Amino acid sequence: MIRRLYIAVFLITGAFGFAQQLPQYSQYMLNEMAINPAVAGRDDFAEVRSNNRHQWLGITDAPRTYMLTLQGPIKDKNMGLGMNIYTDIVGPTRRTGINFSYAYHLKLQKDLHLSFGLSAGIQQWGIDGSKITLREEGDQQLLTSYKTAPVPDFGAGLYFYKKNKFYLGFSMPQLYQAPIGLYETSSKESKLASQINLNGAYKINIDEQFQVEPSFLIKYEKPAPAKVDVGARVIYKKEVWVGLVYRHNDAVSALIGYMYKDYLLIGYSYDFTTTQVRKYSSGTHELMLGLRFSRKQASTWEGKIK
Repeated sequence: MIRRLYIAVFLITGAFGFAQQLPQYSQYMLNEMAINPAVAGRDDFAEVRSNNRHQWLGITDAPRTYMLTLQGPIKDKNMGLGMNIYTDIVGPTRRTGINFSYAYHLKLQKDLHLSFGLSAGIQQWGIDGSKITLREEGDQQLLTSYKTAPVPDFGAGLYFYKKNKFYLGFSMPQLYQAPIGLYETSSKESKLASQINLNGAYKINIDEQFQVEPSFLIKYEKPAPAKVDVGARVIYKKEVWVGLVYRHNDAVSALIGYMYKDYLLIGYSYDFTTTQVRKYSSGTHELMLGLRFSRKQASTWEGKIK
């Protein structure tokens, strides 16, 4: 009986080392801070953005992800600071964490920059034993308990960009493959898996009102196969957009969004699953909210107060 429980624990914790650990976002082009610490301080304003994703609706204990990012520049220092707070829930497992980012922006030419970023923080991994079902009864105390383990988390990134035109980013989250010791019997392979991200986008001006922004995101986490997202947005007056994203061997996502007075962002995406999961799920919903804190907006508020 106990042996069967150890096998179940091995399969769960071993999966941490072999499956893709980090969550995915269909609106990846709208919150690069969630991907790369070198983005911190890229703009002249501070901003906060939130991703809320409910995956595979209709399937019990399907993945749910909540993330809040905050980033902004250090005035006249070519530097930026950022912070990510997140919770990622998959079945009986939960990953909650916080990390802080620092970036230095090097000016190469007019409006052309290269930034270097580092992040450091802590994750807490947990397993809810009450959600684990065995074919035969084992140690019920372990099955009903909630086990947690803190894990250090470090990352790094590069970001090459021209403001309001294009960017190309490279990042490595979970750079340190820290062990996840949830149980004494945990496999040595139960550890954080380093991931390589490569992403980019380019804005094409069609006329004075319309822009098209193709984008891509490639994620690789050994030994899982690389995941490739390719998409494009059509943007009207820099305020309203619609778009599509194709995720290879996974889903097609429809995007829609609105930027109100250049400071309040609302984005939504719906994933049409292309795998066999579509037989059991009605799709995936993702909602994004963002708020900018710019000098322009502050002066508007000050004028109204007067």
